[in-house]
Amino acid sequence: MNVLKQFRLVAIAEGISFLVLLFIAMPLKYGADMPLAVKYTGWVHGLLFVFYIYALLQVWQQYKWNLRMMSLAMLASVLPFGTFYFEKKYLNNI
Repeated sequence: MNVLKQFRLVAIAEGISFLVLLFIAMPLKYGADMPLAVKYTGWVHGLLFVFYIYALLQVWQQYKWNLRMMSLAMLASVLPFGTFYFEKKYLNNI
């Protein structure tokens, strides 16, 4: 699998895990007193975030991305729906 395709898949998975953490696990923790929802979802999201950074570094190296593109990819990883926007706007043209 090429590195760009791998990055796209990881970006989508990381984005989904972030949304699940924010909009499902956090309300379960504070609204239904289920702290394990955040514990396990947070663990999965953290692992996917590490994979995202690793895949981003591979894409940066192979495609010679500039600092702006790397910064946008990093910003996208910490904003809800950010990885989906980044993937649609910037990765469809590569």
